[in-house]
Amino acid sequence: MTTTQTASQTSPNPTLPLLFQPYALRGLTLRNRIAVSPMCQYACEARDGLATPWHLVHLGARAVAGAGLVIVEASAVAPEGRITPQDLGIWSDAHADALVPIVDFMHQHGAAAGIQLAHAGRKASTNRPWEGRGALDDAHSGWTPVAPSALAYPTYRDPHGLAPTEISAIVEAFAAATRRAHRAGFDFIELHAAHGYLLHQFHSPLSNQRTDGYGGSFENRVRFTLECVAAVRAAWPAEKPISVRLSCTDWVPGGWDIEDTVRLALLLREAGVDIIDASSGGSSPDQKIALSPGYHAPFAERIRRDVAMPVAVVGLITQPEHAEQILQARQADLILLGRELLRNPAFPQQAATALSVPDAAYWPDQYLRAK
Repeated sequence: MTTTQTASQTSPNPTLPLLFQPYALRGLTLRNRIAVSPMCQYACEARDGLATPWHLVHLGARAVAGAGLVIVEASAVAPEGRITPQDLGIWSDAHADALVPIVDFMHQHGAAAGIQLAHAGRKASTNRPWEGRGALDDAHSGWTPVAPSALAYPTYRDPHGLAPTEISAIVEAFAAATRRAHRAGFDFIELHAAHGYLLHQFHSPLSNQRTDGYGGSFENRVRFTLECVAAVRAAWPAEKPISVRLSCTDWVPGGWDIEDTVRLALLLREAGVDIIDASSGGSSPDQKIALSPGYHAPFAERIRRDVAMPVAVVGLITQPEHAEQILQARQADLILLGRELLRNPAFPQQAATALSVPDAAYWPDQYLRAK
C-alpha cells in the first residue's frame, strides 16, 4: 500500500489515544482505528454493477478526511447476488478494472482499501430504499433470488432453493471475486455473513430448513460460510487480512444468537480469518433490537474475550470520546462508522481535535489552510 503519510504519523505513539494509534493485521498497518463501514450506495446507473464517479467521490472523500480503512460497499460476487439492480458488483474483470482508480486514490491519501464481498440470497431483486424497497418482478429488471431453502423473506420474491452444485458455484464465485479484488489493489477483504444475506441465511434456523449437509445442525448450517472462507483465503495473498461480518444475534427467539456466533468465530479464526466485524439482525422483520449507542459493543467484547481474536464494531457510534472509550475498555480493536460518516465525512479530523491530538489527523495539502 502506498501512502502520503509521514513516518511520524504512522509510527506507534503510546501517548496518542487508541483511536489514532496504528493497527496491524497481517502485513497491513492502518494509520488509525477508524474504518468506513461498507454502505450500499445503489449508484450503478447502467444497472451493470460497474463503479461510477459517485463511488470515487463518496469513498475518496472519506480517505481524504483521514479514515484508516475505507471498505467498499457490499459488492455482488454474481449478478443474482445483488440486492437491487443498481448494486455494485465484482463478478467480472471489468468490475475490477472500474475499481482500480478508486483504490489508487484511497492509497494516495494514506487509507487502506477494503471491499466487502457479498451475495444477497433471498433478499435480492428489490427496489432501492428510496423507491420503496419492494420486490421487483421480471418486467421491472428483477430476477429470481436464491436461498438455502425455498422460503421467502416477508414481502420479497419467492427464492429458488440452492442445489449442492449451485452452492459450490457460489463458493467459486467468492474465490474469483477475491482474485479480482487483489488484481484491483485492495488490501483487505470482508465477507458479508450478516444482515439476513445469503451466508447469514445459511446460519440462521429462521431461513435454513435444509435436511442435507448444509442444514439442520450448527456444523451443517455454517458449512457454506467455512467453504467460502477457505476459498477466499486460498485465493488471497497470505500477507493480506480477511474479515467476516457476522450478525451476532437475530434478535428473534429460536434464531441465531451470540453463543452460535462465538462458536463460529472460533472456527473462522482457525480458517485464517483475522478479524470479526460485529453487527446484528436482518434475518426476520420480527426482530426486536435493543438500540442504544454502541449497542453491538457487548457482542464484540464477548467475541474478543472468548475467541481471542481482533474484533471491529459498528452501530450508533457517533462521538469520538465514545469510540475511544470502547477501545480503552478492550471491547473492540477497530471502530467502524456508517451513517455518522455519511453525515460528517470529516469525522476523523474533527475527532483528533476533540481528543486533543489535532496533529494526529491526516490533512491533504489542498486542505491544510482549513486545519
